[in-house]
Amino acid sequence: MLHHFDGEAWKQFNRVYPQFFLKPWNICVGLYTNEFNLFGSFVAPYFYWSVILIIFNLLEFMFLSMFIHDSNIPGRNINSFLQALINELKQLWSSETLMYDVSRKQTFQMMTALI
Repeated sequence: MLHHFDGEAWKQFNRVYPQFFLKPWNICVGLYTNEFNLFGSFVAPYFYWSVILIIFNLLEFMFLSMFIHDSNIPGRNINSFLQALINELKQLWSSETLMYDVSRKQTFQMMTALI
């Protein structure tokens, strides 16, 4: 098992975007999904999916972004559930996203990368 900093995706990202981590406010996130049956039985017709974002720069932060409940298995069509989250991550990647730092009372441009 490797640390995500040693993974090939991380190395490739650093090769393509070498300036990304020079700005300390840029963040890199990972998207994880997990299907489970709340009742512990495969006979029950209800399935649940958790969608979790982990900020790799700050490993102690995990966000439960979405909790999907469906009587059908959404794994076949999970893209329809994730579309809003992906659109928001695309917006955070674009150069038009400005954030405001309250302590410094100034705006800055933050980028978010999904690995």
